[in-house]
Amino acid sequence: GDLEHAELQLLFSRAIAPFWDVQFGLRQDFKPTPERSWGVIGLQGLAPYLFETDIALFVSDSGDTALRLTAEYEVMLTQRLILSPELELNAYAQHDELKGLGSGLANAQAGLRLRYEVKREIAPYIGLNWNKQYGATANYAQRVGQDTQSWQAVIGVRAWF
Repeated sequence: GDLEHAELQLLFSRAIAPFWDVQFGLRQDFKPTPERSWGVIGLQGLAPYLFETDIALFVSDSGDTALRLTAEYEVMLTQRLILSPELELNAYAQHDELKGLGSGLANAQAGLRLRYEVKREIAPYIGLNWNKQYGATANYAQRVGQDTQSWQAVIGVRAWF
């Protein structure tokens, strides 16, 4: 089908404590339409018990606000084979009928990825994601005939430099 969601973030990250960074920058939403620009401020780091966490506050060019919380844990099956459960929650302060988003907790995504690190910087992965919409966001989706929960198979390459 068609591309349902596309965003690009350009962030500057600065260490503020061991294992913790503050981030700020810009986010541009391309899909779903209408396109929207956001300012971003966030905190990223390694929480107790080695949970990788990321919390970000977004303020759009039209004054809307959103909050995203992401948590991930890595289970080392071997030195190169890694299983990563992930959770992402998105909440919005205002209703946005044009994008089909309600205020409060809008959606959650839980996933499981299995990656193989060819090199530390390059790791292809496969995975499975479960997506669920809540509250007014779920109501908007039902009105246009969309499901409020879905499964996705994912495949990709994790790379960093």
